[in-house]
Amino acid sequence: MILCCGEALIDMLPRTSTLGEACFAPYAGGAVFNTAIALGRLGVPAAFFSGVSTDMLGEILAETLTASKVDTRHLSRSERPTTVAFVKLVNGHATYAFYDENTAGRMLSPADLPDLPSEGVTLFFGGISLVNDPAAATYEALQAREAPLAVTMLDPNIRPGFIAGKETEYRARIERMIARSDIVKLSDEDLHWLEGPGDVASLARGLLARGPKLVFITEGAAGARAITATQNRFVAAQKVTVADTVGAGDTFNAGALAALHQAGVLTKAGVSALSDAVLDTALSLGTRAAAITVSRTGANPPWSHEL
Repeated sequence: MILCCGEALIDMLPRTSTLGEACFAPYAGGAVFNTAIALGRLGVPAAFFSGVSTDMLGEILAETLTASKVDTRHLSRSERPTTVAFVKLVNGHATYAFYDENTAGRMLSPADLPDLPSEGVTLFFGGISLVNDPAAATYEALQAREAPLAVTMLDPNIRPGFIAGKETEYRARIERMIARSDIVKLSDEDLHWLEGPGDVASLARGLLARGPKLVFITEGAAGARAITATQNRFVAAQKVTVADTVGAGDTFNAGALAALHQAGVLTKAGVSALSDAVLDTALSLGTRAAAITVSRTGANPPWSHEL
């Protein structure tokens, strides 16, 4: 089972009404939520852990998970409101305004941590859930608890506007979580935000020196790269007409994890000895799945039959 741990929220996406007025439409989303949805649709045993409201919007989130075959037994339900993000699209690229104070997701605490099997679980962390306490500290505590035995993957999916005023604390948390992770995924923009200017492969190997065994770097329309201590594999992105980029990186994460799951290498030993063929397959599935997501509006990852 791959347990995705992080935010679930409602994206309010810009639309035009039948009267020609600007309006917003609600869509279930959140970076980690999107990865869970994509994993479920790709046929991988997937589950989701987050604070989810019992309000109307929280029901949309829970129902969306179930419809995509994601196990919801680990949801921590409360009467607090659902996080909402209003989305602005400029040339297909999304910027966000978040409304997150005292929400079910934001107020997740260590008392809400799930009991997990001692074997057979991979954990995925990331997104804005790692910015604000108490939820951020709760997710970090879960990773720290499980990382000695379970494979963990991290994608910070950095949103500088959301981090403003909390950068020092946020960077320290991400550094600690990178050191515990077996797999780290970053966009090239995220990599440079964390590490500064420089060659992508060199910067990624600097991350490997801190503990991870594998770093994925997505490079937008160019493609994606998998870097280990001895390997630097690259797969070009498929050329598609882009509707928007919402959920692209989240879907890549799911495709890469699905390929590693299918190859039977989501173990400590397996991730430490990945073949070129396995890495190429992970990059290929990740980029092909992401290509479908960007070709349609919103975070709408593909089902396995679409690949």
